Amino acid sequence: MGIFSRTRDIIAANVTDLLDRAEDPEKMIRQIIFEMNETLVEVRASAARTIADQKEMRRHVAKLESLQDSWKEKAELALSKDREDLATAALVEKQKAGDMAERLKGEITVLDDALKGYEDDIAKLQKKLSEARARQSSAVNRLESAENRYKLREMTRGDRVEDAFSRFEILERRVDEAEGRADALNLGYKKSLDEEIAELQAADKVADELAALKAAQGKK
Repeated sequence: MGIFSRTRDIIAANVTDLLDRAEDPEKMIRQIIFEMNETLVEVRASAARTIADQKEMRRHVAKLESLQDSWKEKAELALSKDREDLATAALVEKQKAGDMAERLKGEITVLDDALKGYEDDIAKLQKKLSEARARQSSAVNRLESAENRYKLREMTRGDRVEDAFSRFEILERRVDEAEGRADALNLGYKKSLDEEIAELQAADKVADELAALKAAQGKK
């Protein structure tokens, strides 16, 4: 069942109030826009039929006016031939065509008023439809913004982030332990007398060998 029963219902409708009272506002706004579009199509179709009827009536009026001229000429011809009876009959037909043309002109005027009403309704419907679409666009943007905020919070506060930081801390702890083991090897270590003397002797050997190389280079 539709939300609106006729064009006037849509024009008088308060979109905000309808959405505030709806159990599912997103579904409601889609339904409102759908029915507004349908109604707008129907009103335009009615206006198109009215315009077509007017055009047809105006063609008939033009034909009837031409027919009046024709009957007038026939009446003048009959009168010129002293046939007053035929002239009178021709004028009667002319009057009939004139009366019919006037009735059609009256109907055209009525259709003009109806067409102005359609034009006014179409303008109001389009305004209401724009309002509904703006509300829908606003709702979509708010929903998208809320979803993005939720995703961002989930990323910064979620289990995956906490798990990543936890693993990073574990890795740092392993590095600390490795460095600690290396540093621990030097704790309390002191070279023996033999090691210190051996280092001196090794240094002397390197110095003697360096001197010998220099002397050899000098001779060359």
